Amino acid sequence: MQYWLFKSEPSTWSWDDQTAKGEAGEEWDGVRNYQARNNMRLMKIGDRGFFYHSQSEKAIVGIVEVIAESHPDSTTDDDRWDCVDIKAVKPMKTPVTLEMCKADPRLSEMVLVNNTRLSVQPVRPEEWRTICDLGGTKA
Repeated sequence: MQYWLFKSEPSTWSWDDQTAKGEAGEEWDGVRNYQARNNMRLMKIGDRGFFYHSQSEKAIVGIVEVIAESHPDSTTDDDRWDCVDIKAVKPMKTPVTLEMCKADPRLSEMVLVNNTRLSVQPVRPEEWRTICDLGGTKA
C-alpha cells in the first residue's frame, strides 16, 4: 500500500462534501498539474490518503481511500488529464495543521512541508504513522 495527500480548498470541495458521497466516493478531478497527475497515475485501489484543507485551515482533516485507479478526468476533453476516485474512510480525531507538520522534525522531509503548492503528493509510511499519531487516529 502507498500513501498520498490530496489537497482541496474547503470552499471548493470539503471533507464534508467528500463524506457525503459515501461508499460511491468521487472523482478527484480538475487537477491540472503534471506532477500531481503523475502521482495519481501511480495509485492503486486500496491506497490511503490524507484529505487536506488548504487556504484558511491548512490542516489534514481526514483519511480517504483510492477506489478507482487512474482514468480520464470527466471534467475535460483533454486526454492529458487523469484522475482517481476516492472515498472518505474516517476523520482525523484532531486535525493536523501545516504548522504542526513543520514543527515536527520527523516530518522535515515531507513533501507538504517543502512544497505546499502540490495538490496531490506522496506520503512516506513513516510520515503516515507520525501524522496519524499527531491526529490521534489509528494508522
